[in-house]
Amino acid sequence: MRTINPWINFNGNAEEAFTFYKSVFGGEFAKIVRFKDLASDEFQVPEKEANKIMTIALPLGKHNMLLGNDVPEFMGQVSETENRSKIVVSAESREEADKIFNGLSAGGDVEGPVGDSPWGTYAGMFRDKYGIEWIVEFDPNYEG
Repeated sequence: MRTINPWINFNGNAEEAFTFYKSVFGGEFAKIVRFKDLASDEFQVPEKEANKIMTIALPLGKHNMLLGNDVPEFMGQVSETENRSKIVVSAESREEADKIFNGLSAGGDVEGPVGDSPWGTYAGMFRDKYGIEWIVEFDPNYEG
């Protein structure tokens, strides 16, 4: 398997969240598709949903992509705070781990401060201000 790309659902604030993620990770969006871009006679899009995000993609590193979308109202609310899945970011150094941890956790809730772990890595865990859970880790013994 070459990559695993996490996909996150939002309740109308995907673009805001991804702009925040871009401010931490850097780079440019590889794709932004709004519901209005797909509207047709067969696929009617209500005006209030037209500018919501159907797909947004932010490249992370050389081979990874963070993807997301807004869930249309007719599909119901997404409960980000009930989602216990986590996105794991493997940093290349302690400094990079600190930068990503501090950037993404701003305004969120830290569940485990970044620091040396009993299993030999430098790691921290938090829920960001959008309710998404992350683990940021640097493994000094990983060669890849």
